[in-house]
Amino acid sequence: MTTLNDLHSISSTFSNTDKMPVLFLGHGSPMNAIEENQFVAGFRDLAKTLPQPNAILCVSAHWFTKGTKVTAMEMPRTIHDFGGFPQALFDVQYPAKGSPELAIETKQILDPVMVELDEHWGLDHGAWSVIKHLYPNADVPVIQLSIDYTKSGQYHFELAQKLQALRYKGVLIIGSGNIVHNLRMVDFRNFDKDNYGYDWAIEARQTVNNYLLDGNFQPLIDFEKLNKAVQLAVPTPEHYLPLLYTLGLKDKTDEIELFNDKLLAGSLSMTSVKIM
Repeated sequence: MTTLNDLHSISSTFSNTDKMPVLFLGHGSPMNAIEENQFVAGFRDLAKTLPQPNAILCVSAHWFTKGTKVTAMEMPRTIHDFGGFPQALFDVQYPAKGSPELAIETKQILDPVMVELDEHWGLDHGAWSVIKHLYPNADVPVIQLSIDYTKSGQYHFELAQKLQALRYKGVLIIGSGNIVHNLRMVDFRNFDKDNYGYDWAIEARQTVNNYLLDGNFQPLIDFEKLNKAVQLAVPTPEHYLPLLYTLGLKDKTDEIELFNDKLLAGSLSMTSVKIM
């Protein structure tokens, strides 16, 4: 719930705006940062529909921590948190500024949850590999909020709800992960086959999409209780939990739509969500 106190606390940082959308982006392979494909085209098409943000807060699958942290440096580094890819990918820099002011406001909004102001992390590939397609000029400040791996889906969903006030201050909140994400079962031989998924991945995608489009989020919050197909799709929670941050910010007047809604290499999905 957005309160007057929440809005007042960030009034000195950002001006009032119309309510910003919220996104979940299926980020897929780091190579999406430099390759041309239908998914990065989908991100660019999305960008044409977005109002210009004052800043971005990203919840990435790749910052999975004990406790909650938020990046608070002036200039976050571009983290190349992967291996075995071409040098061209390691050469990519995304020199967006940070926003210590937004980091402090985020910490205050999430009180009494203890949030550590972090000066060491930066922007991991869950953030920069997709944000660069939305804002290629790196002209929007970006901060990251970490995912506390000790907490439940319900906790993360409710924590996200506390960030609602930021939507009225021009902050674009992005969850970045993948709903179907089982790297051990990737079919590399069919990596380029369009919308290719194992039977269980097809079932998991349909199960999740049905709940998303129905606005029935509780089963998605309690994802560990869903069918075997979803358990195969979510063998570990870090790529799934950013979705709950996006869903936690949907209010009664928002509409939800899916894009890039395809399976990849048997055991991955690129399904992305726009709430507006």
